[in-house]
Amino acid sequence: MSYERKELGVLQEFYSKQLLNSTIPFWFPRSFDQKYGGFLFMRDADGSLIDDDKAVWIQGRATWMLSTLYNTVEQKQEWLDGAKLGYDFLNQYCFDADGQMFFHMTRDGKPLRKRRYFFSETFYVIAAAAYAKASGDENAADRARKVFGKCIEYATIPGLLQPKFTNIRPCKGIGVPMIMINTAQQLRDTIGDPRCDEWIEKWITEIERNFVKDDIQCVMEQVALDGSIIDHIDGRTLNPGHAIEGAWFILHEALYRNNDQHLIDLGCRMIDYMWERGWDREHGGILYFRDVYNKPVQEYWQDMKFWWPHNEVIIATLLAYLITGNEKYAIWHKQVHEYSYKHFHDKQNGEWFGYLHKDGSIAQTAKGNLYKGPFHLPRQEWYCMQLLNKYLAQNKKQKSEKNIHVYNDGYNRIDSL
Repeated sequence: MSYERKELGVLQEFYSKQLLNSTIPFWFPRSFDQKYGGFLFMRDADGSLIDDDKAVWIQGRATWMLSTLYNTVEQKQEWLDGAKLGYDFLNQYCFDADGQMFFHMTRDGKPLRKRRYFFSETFYVIAAAAYAKASGDENAADRARKVFGKCIEYATIPGLLQPKFTNIRPCKGIGVPMIMINTAQQLRDTIGDPRCDEWIEKWITEIERNFVKDDIQCVMEQVALDGSIIDHIDGRTLNPGHAIEGAWFILHEALYRNNDQHLIDLGCRMIDYMWERGWDREHGGILYFRDVYNKPVQEYWQDMKFWWPHNEVIIATLLAYLITGNEKYAIWHKQVHEYSYKHFHDKQNGEWFGYLHKDGSIAQTAKGNLYKGPFHLPRQEWYCMQLLNKYLAQNKKQKSEKNIHVYNDGYNRIDSL
């Protein structure tokens, strides 16, 4: 099975309509907090508010999303005004005196919780950078680059942040190099920063050297400091969707580097390994956690289906197919796409439900909370729409509608988004 050109055009139109007619209208403008700034995202299936607290990282994600739509889809004033609400709220309320950001705020900007990692900061970077491009605000660009520098320090200087565990069993997670790759890519693509290419290369090398285990065909979620597997429950736990998200970050970088074959091979191996471990062959969908040695997993939600891994796998499989032309990625993309829009999508109210039981039934109806908001789904629909736009435009002169792919059409690459 492969995608013909006409089918890719249908997919492009589908993602565009879902993004602009279902996903974005569910959140905006009703989530704009005109009283205190920022956004109100804790919403039930019908959009009604279930809580007015604010998660800082989702404030940043939404600011990035609105700015990105303004930058790449349409210069819609509502999107720019909304992005400013988010950007201003982040600056006014979300930084502590020590320069770190909070995680959980009251509606009016009082801090409730601070976490021992720096993901709020990484999402601030991409938000400020995208907003700077949209608005022309040079101060926002300066702030984005400054906080990116702090993120590099947090990622590389041991002890700078309060540790979560003791030093008895030291470990490191794939989340840090992953988030820093994507942060640097977004910064580079919007306002530019001379540090990005060097650090992206370092973090990709870190993932390949320490987390990708070709001998057992697996991508680890955490490892010992020397890259070895920690044979305890936490150390053995895999998150297939998260690893596949990292894979498409690497494939995106391969496109930026004119189809770098080494990065294509690395990203595709990561998809291959974790699809085999993550896809539920009985019910469909991506399982949330697995054990590297197929032992029982500690977390009780290990066999649930969360929304965001499916968004990441949709991107990764489509990207892998368009780069390589390998039919298995078209098959996998079709499987995960059809499963996701059948089970997660709320046809009545728009957007997606966040959490399913193993059998695909809805576990609860909330569309937004401290962890879910307008990011993974709209990013997926936006990225796939943009990717297909670019691909189809570059291949529009091709007469054949059979098995079009990057390496046999004379164009040789999809330009970076």
